[in-house]
Amino acid sequence: MTEQMFEHARRTFDTPEFRGITCTEVEARSVINKVPGGMPFDRTINPYRGCTHACVYCFARPTHTYLDMDAGRDFETKIVVKVNAPEVLARELASRRWKGEPIAMGTGTGPYQRVEGRYRLMRGILSALIARRNPFSILTKGTLILRDIDLLTEAASVATISAAFSIGTMDEDVWRKTEPGTPSPRARMDAVRSLNEAGIPTGVLIAPVLPGISDGPGQVERVVEAAVAAGATHASPILLHLRPGVREEFLPWLEANRPDLVARYRSLYRSAYAPAAGRGKLSRRVEKTLTGIGHPIPVSGFHPMRTTAERQPEEQLRLC
Repeated sequence: MTEQMFEHARRTFDTPEFRGITCTEVEARSVINKVPGGMPFDRTINPYRGCTHACVYCFARPTHTYLDMDAGRDFETKIVVKVNAPEVLARELASRRWKGEPIAMGTGTGPYQRVEGRYRLMRGILSALIARRNPFSILTKGTLILRDIDLLTEAASVATISAAFSIGTMDEDVWRKTEPGTPSPRARMDAVRSLNEAGIPTGVLIAPVLPGISDGPGQVERVVEAAVAAGATHASPILLHLRPGVREEFLPWLEANRPDLVARYRSLYRSAYAPAAGRGKLSRRVEKTLTGIGHPIPVSGFHPMRTTAERQPEEQLRLC
């Protein structure tokens, strides 16, 4: 591995517990990341690298190439585990240089992916944040977050926190093909309800919406309606982005699964972003649905713990 953020790799192993998954345990030098300008948050924590959610469109796939691994199968099956993340975080939060900035989690990996069930790093991370009353947000697809509802409830009593689930479709066929390692959309919506009932403000990121795949008649509307029924604090739509490194993984998948859409995607995504008109149309569609059911929750883009400037780029977060 080439990244300087790791002191050294402790061990790499396969386990019957997670068939087909290889975990490499490393000791991290630091865990709080300073995010460059242009994102709606300033600090992040990612306890893992790679993600067993295996979402075909994942924004974070190219980050695995920094570790001399590929953005395809390796990203899904070779998971780097920062085993000392809770201890390093506690040290960083105690530093005199730390000013209590809000921290976003889930922007570069799935914090509640399958291997978290073994390593339980998020419990230690949450405990460290609670001890310092540090504000934070969590973006996830993992219903394992409900395991930590006790800590999240405690955190909500001492700091400003929020959560959001990425749920781009309620269509189970689309879900199985595009997000094969994730809990079902219905299970995620149930988790949204449970968190809100526990007093943890939790919204839904309708993301990413895939043109021709998850934006058909009634598809987006069903997500909005389910989000409202689950008590979501917001329903924020984001159209698919295809940046370099992701595009090279997504288009072959499209050719294999929806060859009828390949020409459309090549035309639509001449750059990383679909045309602004399509993004605006999607937002209006969500707004119309909310108005129709008489539930005007916010539709604006998801901004986990926005701090300094009131930035509002329309970013597809690393939804893994």
